[in-house]
Amino acid sequence: MSARTLCDRGIALSCEGRPAARPQLVLAATILASSLDFVDGSVVNVGLPAIGRSLHGQADALQWAVNGYLLPLSALLLLGGALGDRYGKRRLLAVGIAVFAAGSAGCALAPSLPWLIAARALQGLAAAMMLPNSLALLGASFEGRARSRAVGLWAASTSIAAAAGPVLGGWLIDTVGWRAIFLINLPLAACAAALALWAIPPSPSAKKHARLDLAGAALVTLALTGLTWGLTEGAGKGGWTPGAIGAAVAGAAFAAAFVRTELKLGDAAMTPPALFGARPIVALNLLTLLLYGVVAGYMLLLPFLLITVVGYSATAAGAVMLPFPLIMTVLSPLMGDLAGRIGARWPLIVGATLVAGASLLALLAVRGGPYWTTVLPSVALMALGMACAAAPLTNAVLSAVDPRHTGAASGLNSAVAQLGGVIAIALIGGVLASRGPAFVAAFNVTALAGALAALAAAAAIAFLFEAAHSRPRRRPDGGG
Repeated sequence: MSARTLCDRGIALSCEGRPAARPQLVLAATILASSLDFVDGSVVNVGLPAIGRSLHGQADALQWAVNGYLLPLSALLLLGGALGDRYGKRRLLAVGIAVFAAGSAGCALAPSLPWLIAARALQGLAAAMMLPNSLALLGASFEGRARSRAVGLWAASTSIAAAAGPVLGGWLIDTVGWRAIFLINLPLAACAAALALWAIPPSPSAKKHARLDLAGAALVTLALTGLTWGLTEGAGKGGWTPGAIGAAVAGAAFAAAFVRTELKLGDAAMTPPALFGARPIVALNLLTLLLYGVVAGYMLLLPFLLITVVGYSATAAGAVMLPFPLIMTVLSPLMGDLAGRIGARWPLIVGATLVAGASLLALLAVRGGPYWTTVLPSVALMALGMACAAAPLTNAVLSAVDPRHTGAASGLNSAVAQLGGVIAIALIGGVLASRGPAFVAAFNVTALAGALAALAAAAAIAFLFEAAHSRPRRRPDGGG
């Protein structure tokens, strides 16, 4: 069970609705649609070295092959859910799948790196339509304990897809070429779209006259674009030029305008004002930003290091990460149950501390040597730390807000998780641009920075998150 899977599952658990006539087929459709995102996100990290060689892209520009996807996804995730409320979740899911397939074809045919980045942005836009609506459809198609079981099956299935993705993708890269990792999305998308249109009835509760927070969506997109561009340029070889500083300042100004707009719109905002000032939500989102940022940077840099410095093949580098989803799949449900008994505060603190230790253990990988002693300890400890934190985090978010805002709080937390990855990858562009000993030195500094960020996440929970908010509320229907 991947960390992102556990973060996103809160959207499904927070949804209410009547059971669907064919709920098992709805579950299959949502698993297929969500797998597009999870497989694609995990495969591209393994393919970056091959993509750089093929398209003659500078290493620091390769980060946009990742952030070009994450940026629209994080910025538009909440709007994608709102569009589903207005125009129908099934319709948005089907459109998102079709657009994702088009973006995948564009990636496979890309003649240059800018073309690839544009196609990845199209994939990110599509994922912002797919993910919230597939999870909302899943949550609304089951009731009570059946919903918790369905979400658990969805989480396990998408985790298997995320685990298999890098291995299959690495093999395709080594035997066919990197373009094949995008072509495999096309049959998966065709099956997902066909099943969604056949098994899911049109939503009868579409809010056709609901007000869309287009101003908020535009402002948050401009804010993230400016900040990401500024951080990417500032952390790269060019340094903090006037252009990089200007982009970052503009991004911060748009972010302030976004907050003012959301406060003015009140309950009509895609991010309700109640979430801005709630101390537990602030603490949980700060932990999410830092923790998922550390994990995103780790998942990008470790395979890159193993391929370009240690000499792993793409297949082997993909297989390196297998213990991560396997450990999380086994331990995450147990940690969710433990958090239900003792509260989320201590599991979150312990989990973040273990992630810090895993980041430090990554320093062993640069030495080369047996996988079992240089790479596995770090990957296993990272998985253990996220298993401790991810499920309690979801439950804590759902229990820390008024029931009217659980959907918005879950969506915001998922968007913050994506944002953590965007910021982390923007900051490590200079690392990707380094070569030889300079890359190793930059990797070591980044690992130390990741450990400090994870410890800061633990401190955020220790000092800002009150024990009274750490226990999940009992649902009246007895479900999750």
